[in-house]
Amino acid sequence: MPTLTDSAFRTEKDSLGTKEIPAHVFYGIQTARARENYPISGLRAHKTLIRAIAMVKEAAAEANRDLGLVDEQVATAIIEAAKEVETGKWNDEFVVDVFQAGAGVSFHMNTNEVIANRAIQILGGPLGDYSRVHPNDHVNYGQSTNDVFPTAMRLAALLELEELYPVLDLLVSALKRKGEEFHAILKSGRTHLQDAVPMRLGQEFLAYAGAMERAHSAIGASADSLRELGLGGSAVGTGINTHPGYRERAIRYLARVSGQKLAPVNDMRYAMQSNLAIAGVSSALRNLALEVIRIANDLRLLSSGPNTGLGELNLPALQPGSSIMPGKINPVMAELAAMVSFQVIGNDLSVAMAVQAGELELNVMMPTMAYSVLQSITILTNMLRQFTEKCVSGITANRQRCNFYAQATVSLATALNPYIGYAKAAEIAKEAVASGRSIIDIARERKLLSESEINEILDPVRMTEPRPPLKSES
Repeated sequence: MPTLTDSAFRTEKDSLGTKEIPAHVFYGIQTARARENYPISGLRAHKTLIRAIAMVKEAAAEANRDLGLVDEQVATAIIEAAKEVETGKWNDEFVVDVFQAGAGVSFHMNTNEVIANRAIQILGGPLGDYSRVHPNDHVNYGQSTNDVFPTAMRLAALLELEELYPVLDLLVSALKRKGEEFHAILKSGRTHLQDAVPMRLGQEFLAYAGAMERAHSAIGASADSLRELGLGGSAVGTGINTHPGYRERAIRYLARVSGQKLAPVNDMRYAMQSNLAIAGVSSALRNLALEVIRIANDLRLLSSGPNTGLGELNLPALQPGSSIMPGKINPVMAELAAMVSFQVIGNDLSVAMAVQAGELELNVMMPTMAYSVLQSITILTNMLRQFTEKCVSGITANRQRCNFYAQATVSLATALNPYIGYAKAAEIAKEAVASGRSIIDIARERKLLSESEINEILDPVRMTEPRPPLKSES
């Protein structure tokens, strides 16, 4: 039982000695040591990681109660306390920095101590009276950081991804709507940032939607590997100090509590040694970020101007863009999208370095994996919601500018290839660049084709979809 030195502190003891703990807090001595040891970033555990590890503790307590391994009254109090933690009620008690002891031991013990002390309180005892509910002997019965933390990390990623998926769906829908809205608007395509053949503005936006759909599918596919859990593997994946019936029972309860499809992995040693599943999800998030950057940069280019840029698109005006240049409006949401995506790419590198750093029976670098992946999901979700609502949904087209570029591109000459050959078409294009005249005017002047042929062959609309050469259409 703790010793009360005064009304403000209680004294707790561990294998290293004693320490005074603020009397009112739910964390204990191991958390206090970690708080002193790791004043690194000021960042705290992601709320969804706290929620997920509390779910693990709830499921474990249910399994241990069923199997008669933890006293029913104690287990029931642990379950009640864990449920409260899941709601976020005790998030302020999770005080260990995200950069901490390897494998997540400090965060795990922070969890065990908070749940133990709340369970003690539920049973009517004073905080720190571990004779009633002990962080290790009861809350952590049959468990190890080495199987609990990777389980919580995987579950937290699955839960957080549930917030990302609908936001991605909204973005895809918004891009498709723009594709339909802009279907009739012609513009010049561009390759190498140079004139290319005409295309529909709507085709450009439908291609963006296709990229987002595929990125969405890739994330979902990679996330399926997170559903294989090594809970029950204990210290090195052998299941030491666990009941033979514990593993499957605990994971079945965890699936019910979380609402996620979960299953015991077929090799617990693999689940402890390898973080391939986390690497796959992080990589898929990175690939989404790469596509977002590409699309955001396209929108910045296409909306550049208004008078000295491409000026094909108008992005919603959200705020003044300069502290010195009156009337300037910047593409702030596209800039935000790129910057958030840069962070996601950096997070993926951190995850990759941590994943490859596993040694023998355990990868101890999991805390930085958890922080990086969960942050990536959260900031992508929040950014894409804003990007869709405040940028994509409000984009309008400068139809006149687009049409001018469609008519002016020197790559209109490409359509002449089947009729006059590449060499003669190249001569027309070269003259158009040198003289500033249009491809149509030069083709007409050279009388290489009839007027009706020129009008149909060089019609930009005709160039926006596959179609056989005119001479074969009879």
